[in-house]
Amino acid sequence: MSSTPKTIQIFLPSGEPHGIRIAEITTRIVQVIEVPRSLLADFIAMEQSSQVGVYVLVGEDTGDDDRWVYVGQSGDLRARLAQHHQKKDFWQRALVLISRTNSLTQTHALFLEWHALQQLRQVGRFRDENGTSGSRPHTPAPLEADCMEIFETGSTLFSTLGFPLFDPLATAKEAENLAELFFCRSPGAGVDGRGLYTPEGFVVLAGSVGRLENVPSIQDTNDGRVRERLITAGVMEVSEAGTITFPRDHLFRSPSSAASALLGRTANGWREWKNAQGRTLSQVKRA
Repeated sequence: MSSTPKTIQIFLPSGEPHGIRIAEITTRIVQVIEVPRSLLADFIAMEQSSQVGVYVLVGEDTGDDDRWVYVGQSGDLRARLAQHHQKKDFWQRALVLISRTNSLTQTHALFLEWHALQQLRQVGRFRDENGTSGSRPHTPAPLEADCMEIFETGSTLFSTLGFPLFDPLATAKEAENLAELFFCRSPGAGVDGRGLYTPEGFVVLAGSVGRLENVPSIQDTNDGRVRERLITAGVMEVSEAGTITFPRDHLFRSPSSAASALLGRTANGWREWKNAQGRTLSQVKRA
């Protein structure tokens, strides 16, 4: 995503900040419309709902385990979203990408759906319910360039609305910079975790190893249930060595929940995470 300065406008059609929101970069033609499921009828009544577009259905935010999404495209958004309202239970909001000039074609939409799924899975912030990987249409180079510009704009608008679907959890520069890395280790329990403290929370990096069993004191607690959900969802995998591993980067809301997932016990992440010099996260970031 480009890091150049941008002016973004968010319009509230009803005047309600928690209602339908329409975001756009003022110099571009792309709009992203955030639609709460409870207000789907209001969106269907809007002129934009009859356009060709790409959409993302977003499930409930349940905490530190994965959030589910569904990516789709349609030449008639109102009909497709009405269908999903009847048949899909998991979603709470729809994010709809359209053109202010009604200039998206079916080829644009098919390419954007396919590319969005590839990027979503590569980044790993959200888990998709699609099953398939979409279908990449034949796209001449000029049209593909248009699609990539549309995707970049849409990605920026999604993030601005609070849905960073395609933003990497940690940049390559951050992950390679030892000065930014923190470690959670307990050799006796086989724990060897690496992570980054970010503005969004704490990212446990792929390859981190944690304890398999919970200590008895967190059985039937929220910490214990979160670990069980993370294993069930594949965020943490059970290894043949009798440990759990992280196959990909994963964002936790706090350093403590990240440490607890690795250690299998209640943990104060501000003390458990330490840099290469042995200074705690609290000493580095709260000093």
